[in-house]
Amino acid sequence: MGVKGLSSLLKDYSQIYQDIRFRDSKLLVDGTNLAYNLYDMANLDQNHGGEYLAYQVQIQALFKALIDCEIKAYVVIDGGSGTSDIKLDTRMDRQRARLENIPAALKGKKMGIFPPSIMSVFEQTLNDMKVPLVKCFGEADGQLAALAKEWSFPVLSGDTDFFIYALPKGVLPLHNFQWDSVKRTEASSYIPCKLYTTSSFCTFFNINDQLLPVFASLAWNDYVNLRDESTRWAGGSAPGRATMPHRATRLEGLLSWLGARNDRTTEDTLTAAMADMSQQARREVQKCMLEYRLPSSSLRGFFSEGTVPPLPAELSWVPEWVRASLATGELGADILMHRRKILRIQVESSNLKSSNLTSKPIRQVLYGVLLAQGGGEVEEVDRVGLEPNRVKVQPLVQGAAQRLRLDSLPQADRTVRLRVCLETLGVEEETLEGVPAHLRLPVAVTRYWLRRASPEPTLLKALLMVMVQGELMRQNGTAGWQGYTNHHSQPLDGVVAHRFNQWQACLKDASQLNLLLCKPLPEPHFAWLYQGRLVHRRQKQLQEREPEDIVQDDQFRRLYRRLLGAVTQPDPGANRRAGGPEAQLRASMEHLHLNTLDDEEEELGGAEGLDQGSDRPRVSVRTRYRTKDRKDRSRNPELWRKQEREGWL
Repeated sequence: MGVKGLSSLLKDYSQIYQDIRFRDSKLLVDGTNLAYNLYDMANLDQNHGGEYLAYQVQIQALFKALIDCEIKAYVVIDGGSGTSDIKLDTRMDRQRARLENIPAALKGKKMGIFPPSIMSVFEQTLNDMKVPLVKCFGEADGQLAALAKEWSFPVLSGDTDFFIYALPKGVLPLHNFQWDSVKRTEASSYIPCKLYTTSSFCTFFNINDQLLPVFASLAWNDYVNLRDESTRWAGGSAPGRATMPHRATRLEGLLSWLGARNDRTTEDTLTAAMADMSQQARREVQKCMLEYRLPSSSLRGFFSEGTVPPLPAELSWVPEWVRASLATGELGADILMHRRKILRIQVESSNLKSSNLTSKPIRQVLYGVLLAQGGGEVEEVDRVGLEPNRVKVQPLVQGAAQRLRLDSLPQADRTVRLRVCLETLGVEEETLEGVPAHLRLPVAVTRYWLRRASPEPTLLKALLMVMVQGELMRQNGTAGWQGYTNHHSQPLDGVVAHRFNQWQACLKDASQLNLLLCKPLPEPHFAWLYQGRLVHRRQKQLQEREPEDIVQDDQFRRLYRRLLGAVTQPDPGANRRAGGPEAQLRASMEHLHLNTLDDEEEELGGAEGLDQGSDRPRVSVRTRYRTKDRKDRSRNPELWRKQEREGWL
């Protein structure tokens, strides 16, 4: 998470860095740090729920640049808090800070509240590109640094924690890594960047490299707040540095204090530093020191031989296949280790209940399947208003889930695993017939969301429109939307955002359950499903127009109606009692005019031009749309190209 203030300090001492031309090398990548920094540096919109397709383009471009420069990347990502749970307080502080930033984000300001599916898009894109990736059991810093030392490769990261480890090939700071400005010569291509080494840092500040962990542990580390405990070195800044920020001058004073003790042992220096501290502060500093002790690397075997890294003894009961899923990024470890899940904060009206509550029943089933042998409640960290809230959630094991055992789950009949997934979402398998394979889970989630969240019709239509447009562009090999990528200050409708956030929360939790069940439904293409500002724009357009008036294309219309029919048609054989699920869906259908015979009635045919991973549909859907100039439009190929440029941006 970084040594606070160190990056700012080093900006004023750029001579510590070495300019290099990076090429023809292996590289260890701090994946979690890269994923979020890449989204932020691309200035993509944060407040409308994510610009995932534009983000995917950035990921692909960066790793293609590495390939062009003959750089072999190995990506390591965080998997949770680990056994020590030392940074829980920091994570809670960050959760609190995000909540405090929601009002400003609703006004359009960029406040660092990242969209919920960033890591899903990042991991899925790297897997598609065949980039080696592993998820650590806990935080990745120590394991990544240990592997960098063992392999003698540089580390790419924006986390200044790596500036403390004595890595033989140093660190390539992310913000100086010019991957988008690849230089080409007749002989080769290279990426201009800067190299940081602890030897250069220690030489410049005249301190013993053995004291770097002491420096980091005292220097306002993310999980040690010594603001009031250790002020005696705050005034030790270099001459002419009075205008520097307090944090930077304090770091300089601390470095000067440590430099004067180069002849002391680490233990003696640490004892002197903690002399006037409270017992609590001393404990925190000592914990921090332990974090900078490099473990033996457990990742080398994974990258070289595919060996799954070991889990701590507390999780000896976890089956081997679950360990493999943890390592490949498909599952997180905090639920297993700490019976805790810190839920994602999104930008929405704080007067409404958290959007995460809509998908709580999905998570309860996930907890039930995952913890059936371990037992115990799960603590969820969410929000009430603008305050963090902890609540105990009871895992659920019911219906078809009672037939599953975690240790033998991959061998369980797919129909049983599928039934668990669909029972949780309240969807019959027949309902999904005719839906392209990779859209079946999103469509099932949308049916669940329609029942649980009761969205306005325009929100459902907008969501399906963007889903359809993304799917057709994916199938047609279109590069992606060229607009709606940069973050602009634009106020947000907090209520509309809340509804869309409910859908994203449902998709994320249902996808996790689907992964735990060994993918009885195909994994969706996250980057193509949801484009934040576009879906908000569509919702506004649909207040006055119908989808077929916005995008006049036969392929779009067929797939849109197919998805709309699957989402809104009553379940086959569902009970018809008043107020039951089928009655609710019928009311939704009538509100959406799906049962009103208007200008034309069309029975959905074969999956022409669509993903052939689905069966042919068995249902007829009646829908109302305007037919003015429709035939002329569909026969004009230039119109389609114009709509691709304008209507889809």
